[in-house]
Amino acid sequence: MSPRHVTAAVLVAVVWGVNFVVIHVGLASTPPLLLAALRFVLVAAACAWFVPRPDLSAPRLVALGLTLYVGQFGLLFTAMDLGLPPGLAAVVLQCQAVFTVLLAAAFLGERPSRPQVLGVVVASTGLVLIGVDRFRSVEVGAASPVLAFALALAAGLSWACGNLVARASGATQGFGLVVWGSVVAAPVLLVAAAVQTGPTRLPAALAGIDGPGVLALAYLTVLATVFGFGTWSMLMGRYPASLVAPFTMLVPPVGLVTAWLALGERVPALSLAGSVLVVGGLLVPQAGPLRDRVARRRTAAVVAAG
Repeated sequence: MSPRHVTAAVLVAVVWGVNFVVIHVGLASTPPLLLAALRFVLVAAACAWFVPRPDLSAPRLVALGLTLYVGQFGLLFTAMDLGLPPGLAAVVLQCQAVFTVLLAAAFLGERPSRPQVLGVVVASTGLVLIGVDRFRSVEVGAASPVLAFALALAAGLSWACGNLVARASGATQGFGLVVWGSVVAAPVLLVAAAVQTGPTRLPAALAGIDGPGVLALAYLTVLATVFGFGTWSMLMGRYPASLVAPFTMLVPPVGLVTAWLALGERVPALSLAGSVLVVGGLLVPQAGPLRDRVARRRTAAVVAAG
């Protein structure tokens, strides 16, 4: 990858890592499903006019919209609204990688490599530690930490299901999928938001969005979605996925550090250990390809030197 594109990939990962604190800010004045709905309403309204519809059947496009956007973000925003800290949310959502490997093996017949299996075991151990810590934090009569953790896991599972739909479809128009997935997600999330707040209270909920909430929504729409997914789609179109995908490993640590700096979020020791294992498990499958790339570069350098 060129230095300019490496910088772009790192910048996208940073934008997505900071995104969890931004969601936290938006949820202070906006109900979770309404915040998710408005994000995709704005993306669809701004981009669907000039971004061609992907070459994908209607059922698969609907399935992508429901899993990647309605399921993932509806559940994630609700989990954070119930109290899942932004830093931990950035880590737990990466369970999608574990679920993707398992579902691909079960439904697509993709046999995971040994590094992938090891990575799944390590990351799953980390998720168990975070889950145990969530259970330990439950007070008598209050189950929200456990429910929030479970919803974040469900969000990751929904993301993984969307990954499988995209892979089975052979879809390559990345940004087109984002835009037209938003067209699918927007009305579904609006209906869900009306049910959550009550149809008669929806206008009041809209009017209650404060200045920080508007800025958070702008960040979610312009930076996290249009810039983030647009740039990511460009990179995935130019380079092998094995070169681009590892940059997402930056998202959890950026999310944790941003939550610590902006909100003073202190992750308990057990959850911190679990977070380290999750990130480590995500990195394990990349160790082999990275070693191979380094070896090829050394060989090329030796050959060039004569």
